[in-house]
Amino acid sequence: MSIRVLVADDQELVRTGLTMILNAQAGIEVVGQAVNGREAVDLARSLRPDVCLLDIRMPSMDGIEATRLLAGPDVDQPLAVIVITTFDLDEYVHGALKAGARGFLLKDAGPELLVQAIHAAADGDALIAPSVTVRLLAAFADNRAGRPPAQPIAALTSREEEVLVTVARGRTNSEIGDELHISLSTVKTHLASLMGKLGARNRVEMAMWAYETNRMEPDRLRWNSRS
Repeated sequence: MSIRVLVADDQELVRTGLTMILNAQAGIEVVGQAVNGREAVDLARSLRPDVCLLDIRMPSMDGIEATRLLAGPDVDQPLAVIVITTFDLDEYVHGALKAGARGFLLKDAGPELLVQAIHAAADGDALIAPSVTVRLLAAFADNRAGRPPAQPIAALTSREEEVLVTVARGRTNSEIGDELHISLSTVKTHLASLMGKLGARNRVEMAMWAYETNRMEPDRLRWNSRS
């Protein structure tokens, strides 16, 4: 079954290019296109695609607000959203992830990373452009002095602590299993438990919490080609 994708960008050339790249990939199908955030929200709610690829700067409604309406904490059945932009600005990354995005890419990321992001989002993972990942998590670590990090609803087990660190390093589920010598189903069980205890909606928020609580140092991050 193909991954169904909605593409939203106010520039026809960009929208057409993204659609051509994705439709050329086996297992991916663009099922709708939108020219602004408002249309993207309406189409997404109607079509229920597997992944929404949204530009940030769009008329009528920007990509961050559209993300919040489709994937935010108050959405009963959130959709997977990837935000894509020309502008490598910290406030955009922060806003998109807080709104519920499962990925953040720059438009010059290239087809390979774009396709990886689509697959990651469809699988419930998160991918951030490698060029902004370290700086983003470092910024969250620097900001922790202003407010204490949220406390988990229950103490993490030693194994959950190990899984959390691998997530913060950008490991995929398969890589976590190989590194910790556990099965894929066990990895998923630990991830679900971590999300519940931390109140995290995705892997990015788990990684942020790891940095906020000094479990990781920004210069130790390895964000691999997949994540």
